[in-house]
Amino acid sequence: MFFTIPTIMTWTRIVAIPLIVGVFYLPLLAETRNLVATVMFIVFAWTDWLDGYLARKLNQTSSFGAFLDPVADKFLVCASLLVLVHLQRADVFVALIIIGREIAISALREWMAKIGASKSVAVHMLGKAKTTVQMVAIPFLLYDGRLFGVIDTHVWGTVLIWVAAVLTVWSMVYYLQKALPEIRARVK
Repeated sequence: MFFTIPTIMTWTRIVAIPLIVGVFYLPLLAETRNLVATVMFIVFAWTDWLDGYLARKLNQTSSFGAFLDPVADKFLVCASLLVLVHLQRADVFVALIIIGREIAISALREWMAKIGASKSVAVHMLGKAKTTVQMVAIPFLLYDGRLFGVIDTHVWGTVLIWVAAVLTVWSMVYYLQKALPEIRARVK
């Protein structure tokens, strides 16, 4: 199902990428750019949950949607990380860890699917925790100011993005361990 409501919502996350990046090139005050990019990221990230909910509720799940959804999430997160590195709000090492893991695990999942062992690398709570922490850290770093005059979003965002990096490595190790028996069986 190429044009269902959930799939269109997933496509919006992909379309959002140049919009979020483009905000930082607009002739606006830095605080305004930060706020607009933060709100956009939160709205588009929220569609990740909403499109899955609607797909199940409206009985519009599809293999294309199941493929596109994680791709859109990865594009949104990776593009946002690159913006944050460019703005010097996130360490390049964190971005390399997160982006590198996404590429490695995506490739692993594709290979495992080809050999009929995709269940061994199915999504786990550790991966969901990693994604949740990323989705909180990124808007904090995009905002880069004081929230409600109290919360220093740069400090909290920096701590959370490092927590996300640790969870990223941990979840990658978990998925590799789950795949290892299948890999050993195929390599012999």
